[in-house]
Amino acid sequence: MTQPTIGPTIGPTIGPTIGVDLGGTNLRVATVAPTGEVLDEQHERTQGDFDELVATIADHASTLVASSGASAVGVGVAALIDGDGMAHYAPNLPMLRQAPLRAALAEATGLPVVVDNDANVAAWGEVCHGAARGARHALVITLGTGVGGGIVINGRIYRGAHGFAAEVGHWQFDPHGLMCACGEKGHWEAAASGTALGHLARARCADGVAPNVLARAGGDRDAVTGLHVGESAKAGEADGIAILGDYARQVALGFVGLANILDPEIIVVAGGLVALGDLLLDPIRVAFDQHLEGAAFRPAVPIVLAELGAQAGVVGAAALARELIA
Repeated sequence: MTQPTIGPTIGPTIGPTIGVDLGGTNLRVATVAPTGEVLDEQHERTQGDFDELVATIADHASTLVASSGASAVGVGVAALIDGDGMAHYAPNLPMLRQAPLRAALAEATGLPVVVDNDANVAAWGEVCHGAARGARHALVITLGTGVGGGIVINGRIYRGAHGFAAEVGHWQFDPHGLMCACGEKGHWEAAASGTALGHLARARCADGVAPNVLARAGGDRDAVTGLHVGESAKAGEADGIAILGDYARQVALGFVGLANILDPEIIVVAGGLVALGDLLLDPIRVAFDQHLEGAAFRPAVPIVLAELGAQAGVVGAAALARELIA
């Protein structure tokens, strides 16, 4: 059974749906109202083999359905998901390799189920209920341990021919760049992730040009992370600000490449680094405008912070589930 094509329907429907955010570490299952409000939520560590994981999700979903009358389930998972809801590969979830996740959950819950990549789901949440509310052409980029992305084109999630599109962290940004966690050299993720910020900071400390950042790590260069850079920049220290500015330019150049190809009306930035707010976004915006083709002759592309935070996964998944019963 092929999953339905998710279209641009965003408005309220009859009742709540269940959203599932399945990550490498944590599992969250929530009842979500048509307005995007999280009504109830259960969570635990992600564990067990495939059958145990399906049973756990189904148990949580059944409990929430019993108390809310929710009539469909949406799942966002950090994996390559095809149009049938089959999980082909999940680097942090070994039980989800060539795993029929949608079919198994539909059988276990007795409800309509849609399964999609977690970044797609988070992007849909921001379009339906967050910072990109109502946008028909949007990029949602997650800056965290890695770099993830969701692309919305003409009011639909863009999934590509096989469902694997929008792996935006894994295009070759610099063929002479750092090794990416995936094993390929010079991917954008290796320059623009939170991990990359830490790597840049340690290199600057080794060069002796980041004394304040180093001090915040207790003088231990190997202990320096992006958090120390953020703390330094927030305190107005020149070395922290300089490192964050250089990092922001790497992020912005990736945004420029994506914007030149996809022409979005808005770019939403999500992930752990959004805690830096405009301290991060302002230099990204400046560099973006400097390098975007014909920036002075085209409509501005706002670069804004995501609004849904940790709830983006369950809210977006529940919004996808609403399309099953709309």
